[in-house]
Amino acid sequence: MRRIGVTITTATLVVLLAACNSGGTSVNNTPDKATTKAAAPTKKAVAPTAKPTTAKPKPAVAHVGDTLTVHGYENGSQLAVTLVKWLPTAKSSDEFMTPDAGKRYAAAQIRITNTGTAAYSDSPSNGAQVADGSGQRFDSTFADVTAGPSMASSVTLKPGDKALGWITFEVPKASTITAVQFTMDSGFADEVGEWRIP
Repeated sequence: MRRIGVTITTATLVVLLAACNSGGTSVNNTPDKATTKAAAPTKKAVAPTAKPTTAKPKPAVAHVGDTLTVHGYENGSQLAVTLVKWLPTAKSSDEFMTPDAGKRYAAAQIRITNTGTAAYSDSPSNGAQVADGSGQRFDSTFADVTAGPSMASSVTLKPGDKALGWITFEVPKASTITAVQFTMDSGFADEVGEWRIP
């Protein structure tokens, strides 16, 4: 009888894991509103030197200052997330808390706005990650920086509410960070928001 109970529990767990992963993960790197600047007008028309091409323009990719909309598992779970600022090197505000040898702090100032219909309650830093040019990934770390207040470790927002704060990462000194990512549900949601650095 005990063996049957274990088998049923294992089968249930497999079904639940399959349901969680059935949608597949997607990366959203298209800003909510394009922030491309218009070219400065010229004083006189210039004749084209080559035939115009019919190539489609590249879609806008999110950078510092852009807002991305991401979704969580729960119906009505949606955030507008803005990478407000990026510091490739950040200084600790605590003299006793410093990066390990050969590493440095980097920090992202993130603003999250609950644009969904469900309340948001999570630890935003759990869903933040950065990547460098060689493909290494780094999770957030518990450290305060001199740039400003850290993102709260636990945030609850009713629809329409906002939260702002710095999220810190400990990365190798030699790493050049090329992307910042944010995912709802402590990093377990299927949709990942991504900003390119620089």
